[in-house]
Amino acid sequence: MIALLQRVAHAKVTVDTNITGQIRLGWLVLLGVGKGDSEDQARWLADRVVGLRAFADENGKMNLAVKDVSGSVLVVSQFTLMADCQSGRRPSFTNAAPPDEANRLYEFFVDQIRQLQVPVQTGKFGAMMAVELLNDGPVTFWLDSTQNKAFAQKS
Repeated sequence: MIALLQRVAHAKVTVDTNITGQIRLGWLVLLGVGKGDSEDQARWLADRVVGLRAFADENGKMNLAVKDVSGSVLVVSQFTLMADCQSGRRPSFTNAAPPDEANRLYEFFVDQIRQLQVPVQTGKFGAMMAVELLNDGPVTFWLDSTQNKAFAQKS
């Protein structure tokens, strides 16, 4: 499971002409679910997103988590994060989880953030979405649950 985090001053997702999710200060999370990903990985990733201290404190240092700044999280499913672009010119998506399983883990991930007491908004799984954001910093992080030693040993 991969999460691309962007610290944002604001972000929103529109499907057709309807806004499906919108936040002010917080994280925009682009989430990719791979074959074999688990609820444990989603739980770990949600905990990382909520606990990552990358918001400025009173001294301008990245020392506060999203909850500390009364921020929110906007989660957008993005299977293209699972693409393999190593050979040829066309990305391969064989590493992406099947849609039903990806949607289940996406929803589980969103629920985990809610359980950690952080407001969360979402895009619409599987839809063509327009994502608008103002990256604050810019601050962007790549979190890959398969690089966590606990999960890498199980593979």
